Amino acid sequence: MAVAIDLTRAPEPARPRRWYGQLYVQVLAAIVAGVLLGHFHPETGAALRPLGDGFIKLVKMIIAPVIFLTVSIGIASVGEAKALGRVAGKTFAYFLFFSTLALIVGLVIANVVQPGAGMNIDPATLDAGAVAQYKQAAHDASLTAFLLDIIPTTFVSALTSGSILQALFVAIVFGLALSHTGEAGQQVLGMMEKVSTVFFHLVGMLMRFAPIGAFGAMAFTIGKYGVESLANLGLLIATFYLTSLFFVIGILGAVARACGFSIFGLIAYLKAELLLVLGTSSSEAALPSLMEKMEQAGCARPIVGMVVPTGYSFNLDGTNIYMTLAALFIAQAVGVDLSLTDQIALLLVAMVSSKGAAGVTGAGFITLAATLSIVPSVPVAGLALILGIDRFMSECRALTNFIGNAVATVVIAKWEGALDRGALGRALGGEPGPLAAPPVETDSD
Repeated sequence: MAVAIDLTRAPEPARPRRWYGQLYVQVLAAIVAGVLLGHFHPETGAALRPLGDGFIKLVKMIIAPVIFLTVSIGIASVGEAKALGRVAGKTFAYFLFFSTLALIVGLVIANVVQPGAGMNIDPATLDAGAVAQYKQAAHDASLTAFLLDIIPTTFVSALTSGSILQALFVAIVFGLALSHTGEAGQQVLGMMEKVSTVFFHLVGMLMRFAPIGAFGAMAFTIGKYGVESLANLGLLIATFYLTSLFFVIGILGAVARACGFSIFGLIAYLKAELLLVLGTSSSEAALPSLMEKMEQAGCARPIVGMVVPTGYSFNLDGTNIYMTLAALFIAQAVGVDLSLTDQIALLLVAMVSSKGAAGVTGAGFITLAATLSIVPSVPVAGLALILGIDRFMSECRALTNFIGNAVATVVIAKWEGALDRGALGRALGGEPGPLAAPPVETDSD
């Protein structure tokens, strides 16, 4: 029997999800549960590390395809290499300025607060073996190797290697080729847009596992290192968190206000992603969701595709604050008096070594090791002083990096005239936006 379907009847609007069904509420509850389990049952908590690692691997599985599709579609939609070059130029100018500013802020605060002063630690008593793996990783990393590593071995390997910059590189090249192949390119573009819809739906599916990942990661952190380890170097942790808060609210907040939006509104809009970053200590865990939400907030797809993935390697505000602050903390703790010339040299080295640090747990520690290995006056073995608390510092680094890239996306979209003010106002005002915001074309002149 055939069933008649009334196609003229409007579908019933989806009922709003109850408060306990909101992702950010579930992630927050999972973090609290993980802290409690790790504190009262540390062995059980430490054993739950695979839950956090597994979730991060799930997300990293789709990062490269999402970047490839988003960037390629965005560039092909722009269709002008000139416009792409202009966006890239503004993006890297912004990154260079604020990354350097973050390094300077960390340096100034370390000199004012002096969190390591008075510890009087003999460098010979430090366990150099505990940081040997980080020293080796820092030694293996060089600027030339970093630049060459951007070029993948094969086109396909860029999507399977896990390298954000390789995925971004092939996406840009493919997008440019797509925009210059006429009708055939348009057909491929249409197919890619459909595939992109499926991938972003997949992102939404995977995000439902975020509470499990956050629970496992937080239970492991507390169970492995203990809440007590926070008190041992409390002044350094407090200084770093407060400095990062000042940078986000004071400096990035002023930038946001100058561009006509509220940093608090942006933070509220991204609360689920920020809690996920807090729980997993990895900003990569929320990268696909950030790209989707920035589009929903009215930023044009080409801008999102260029700024967000690139920012994960070149716009690490939290990592930069940490590097200069931690380097001076170690120097102060072992009694090394760095002159102004030494500190400027440290700053210049950090400007180079901080570029290309991926948004994963431990990357900031490796770049710090790379910086100290080039500045001989500060012993690399001093890293052992902060090894036990680095996991707690990593959470703040990841949160600051994440917010910094979100602000950069909106700012650069505004500069390019590629920002839908109405969509941004609805998103930051708390009103639900559409599933995917329509792309806003960048100027081509």
